[in-house]
Amino acid sequence: MSETHSFQAEVKQLLDIVINSLYTDREIFVRELISNASDALEKMRLKQMVEKEIFEADLPLEINISTDDTANTITISDHGIGMTREELTENLGTIAHSGTKAFLKSSQTEGGTPADVIGQFGVGFYSAFMVADRVEVFTHSYQKDGEHLKWESDGTTGYQVEEAPGQKRGSRIVLHLKEEYVEFAKAERIKSIIERYSNFVSFPVNLAGEKLNKVEALWLKSKNEISEEEYKEFYQFTSHAGDDPRYTMHFSADAPIMINALLFVPGDNQEQFGFGQMEAGVSLYCRKVLIDDQPKNLLPEWLRFLRGVIDSEDLPLNISRETMQDSSLIKKLNNLITKRFIKFLDKESKSNPEAFEDFYSRFSRFIKEGIATSFEHQQSLAALLRFESTMSEAGKVTSFQEYQDRMKDGQEEIYYLTGLSRKSIEAKPYLEAFKARGLEVIFFTDQVDEYLMDTLPDVGGKKLVSADRAGIEFDDVDTEGESLSEEDLEALTSWMNKELEEKITRVDAGKRLTSSPMAALAPEDAQSPQVRAMMKNLGEAAPVVKGRLEINPRHDLIKNLNVLRESKPELASKIVSQLADNALLVAGLVDDPSVVASQMNELVADLIS
Repeated sequence: MSETHSFQAEVKQLLDIVINSLYTDREIFVRELISNASDALEKMRLKQMVEKEIFEADLPLEINISTDDTANTITISDHGIGMTREELTENLGTIAHSGTKAFLKSSQTEGGTPADVIGQFGVGFYSAFMVADRVEVFTHSYQKDGEHLKWESDGTTGYQVEEAPGQKRGSRIVLHLKEEYVEFAKAERIKSIIERYSNFVSFPVNLAGEKLNKVEALWLKSKNEISEEEYKEFYQFTSHAGDDPRYTMHFSADAPIMINALLFVPGDNQEQFGFGQMEAGVSLYCRKVLIDDQPKNLLPEWLRFLRGVIDSEDLPLNISRETMQDSSLIKKLNNLITKRFIKFLDKESKSNPEAFEDFYSRFSRFIKEGIATSFEHQQSLAALLRFESTMSEAGKVTSFQEYQDRMKDGQEEIYYLTGLSRKSIEAKPYLEAFKARGLEVIFFTDQVDEYLMDTLPDVGGKKLVSADRAGIEFDDVDTEGESLSEEDLEALTSWMNKELEEKITRVDAGKRLTSSPMAALAPEDAQSPQVRAMMKNLGEAAPVVKGRLEINPRHDLIKNLNVLRESKPELASKIVSQLADNALLVAGLVDDPSVVASQMNELVADLIS
């Protein structure tokens, strides 16, 4: 018996959405139809556990695909649960009744898009009409007394259901391709799509008799069932890599989102070798079906070095990639995975510090980028930073937690200095006051550390303070050498303030220096030299920063300068100017170092003439 059904006006509207607006890539129809076939096979597998009477019970649970580039058709068949006449009308005719208006209403709500609600109505089958002008579905239910049926539609006028003797159990879909999409009638084209989107489907997917999905979906297996070699092979297969994974993170969660993840840290950081910025390498799956192989918003940009798979059953399968990037589920996944990975690294840093330090030496730039760009994860990422300090041996690193464990009672600030190397930092005068008082100072020697410190105000509630800044209060300590008298010191600083008024804010005698004659101190709120240079390179007006000079009244050079200012005032003026410029240069407060060198030449000429 043949039945003919006409599509109503709203159904045509719905089909227009599915065919023309819902999916970005036309090739997605292959993914959708294979997913439907896999679902039918899974239902059949469950039925076999409880049903005794099954039509053609010996048929294998598999998906078979064939192409015909002469007839311009593609056929996808499964030996799944199949459909009765009622089920055929209900399942493939869903768009012809109650779901249609609800779908349309949802897709037209303010701020809504068709893809936001697609998963609620199961219209993925109709993606076939993106490439086909006629679709036939041949089916027989698993039930012994089921009918042999055929469903046919052009996706425009309606659909017909009629008897079609000789059908096997399951469903066979034949797509008669539109002229502009005959590329999908070629086996190689379909093979590439299957290997991209459906490589991990649970049941065999055969194309012209060849099984294509040969790799297991390891992320769905228990960790104790997987060997290190299997992890390695899976990493190399999914990442197209030749190295071994440095770290493997495999976990599952069911709250707040159902998720299975298998992530790898590569052996090497390709960006270190000058190959340019790495592309996102974690693919997004839903029930082993690829949604996007490079989802830009699935993970934060700084985690672009990760490789692997994230699979969430909570994602609607029938969805376009552009819409997924704005999905609230994607944001939840982003936050969940990022937190789990940071926690994973923290655990590894404690259980195997040497391996973590080797990882850090190659991938620290990503962690620092995360600190600068992911405020919500800033503190947990800061705990992963490693650095040398005045209390660590050269070449040995420490952490903020270890620094805080060594802090003196009552110490409320974490002190640091930046520079090109530990040696260059230790040559500066700023450490003297801290060493004299047993206060630890961190050495940051990476080129990006200046920017990092500008974005990281505190760690664990302790403010980060650069040791070269003014405003740091020091306790009194015993110092060697006799100081200038109060009278001489007042006269000297008064003279220096007058001589240097265009270069600095003021000159003071302080407690900071023990072996150096003077140091220039940047204002507490001053931007770093690197930031000012960056602003200048970008054509922005960088603020002028004038430092403060602190002198050591016990130093012989300062004492001699005090004598010289009276005996040879002109020479004393040149010397104090040069000393100030030297100090400002060390502090990064000189815009043009060549001027300092030129003045030094003039001073030397005066001294030897």
